Amino acid sequence: MMQKVLVSGSAGFIGGYVVEELLRRGYEVVGVDNFSKYGKVVKSYDDHPRYRLVEGDATDTGLMTELLADCDHFIAGAAMIGGISYFHTYAYDLLATNERIIAASCDAAIAAHRNGKLSKVTYLSSSMVFESTTDWPSYEGQEREVPPPLSSYGFQKLAVEYFARAAWDQYGLPYTIVRPFNCVGIGESRALGDQQILSGNVTLAMSHVVPDLVQKVLKGQDPLHVLGDGQQIRHYTYGGDLARGIVTAMSHPAAHNEDFNLSTAQSTTVRELAETIWWKAKGPDVPLRLVHDKPFEHDVQRRIPATEKAKRILDFEATTSLDSMLDEVIPWIAQAIDAGTI
Repeated sequence: MMQKVLVSGSAGFIGGYVVEELLRRGYEVVGVDNFSKYGKVVKSYDDHPRYRLVEGDATDTGLMTELLADCDHFIAGAAMIGGISYFHTYAYDLLATNERIIAASCDAAIAAHRNGKLSKVTYLSSSMVFESTTDWPSYEGQEREVPPPLSSYGFQKLAVEYFARAAWDQYGLPYTIVRPFNCVGIGESRALGDQQILSGNVTLAMSHVVPDLVQKVLKGQDPLHVLGDGQQIRHYTYGGDLARGIVTAMSHPAAHNEDFNLSTAQSTTVRELAETIWWKAKGPDVPLRLVHDKPFEHDVQRRIPATEKAKRILDFEATTSLDSMLDEVIPWIAQAIDAGTI
């Protein structure tokens, strides 16, 4: 019998990849989104016979309870989320809105597990739960051993994990926690509420480093502006790989009440990223010159995950190379620039 999955935040960046992966694997999918970040967006699967989109707010406990009543799984992905500038512009709203979302989601899931057939909730957390670590790689469990995150966004994502465990402790609601690292892909546009931040002569697109560097290079910025010294380390992970990991974690019996970092194992500095984008867009004969702008307060210097647990338990590895990601993202950003959406 076909299983049904509710995905909150289904019109979002990672959510879009997750819905595609669920449909590819044969699930019936219900998506819920209030379009607060980008406005209404068109997805390739909007007319898929096994997909239904509900325009609604994940803070609405009644709506979420109704939608979960006949679902087998719930991927709780809805959140107010953005790039590094979001952490400052919306410091309170990130905390308050996301707390309301997770509380309503858990209330609804507890009822659906008790009264319906909901078997588990798969919660989307974040690499930012490791924001305050001084020891790498960040392994599953380290988030409870190091100081809590300083940003309200990171702190709230840690709270999501506490909600997951508390709902199990008190109500027996099974969970899996997944932590995506530095998602890269297509489909993200400038958020409606983004603060306009200049980086040199170019307004940042999403304050996410890959699309921002790509658009600055394509718009002819030279020298190229980067935040900080360029030695920040990230693990750029393809959205399709993350979706594969999330759905595998959702469905895998060994993921019951477990948490997983989902990430490529490959470290890349911001400077290395800039060099790769520059050479792909400009060719090897145009020298790269960098200007180092003052970084944001919560610009974590290293995000280096341990990936062994996901490989061992889920047989999951993020295999898409940065080169392959950029071969997809650069033309997409070029089209978005022409269309005026970035």
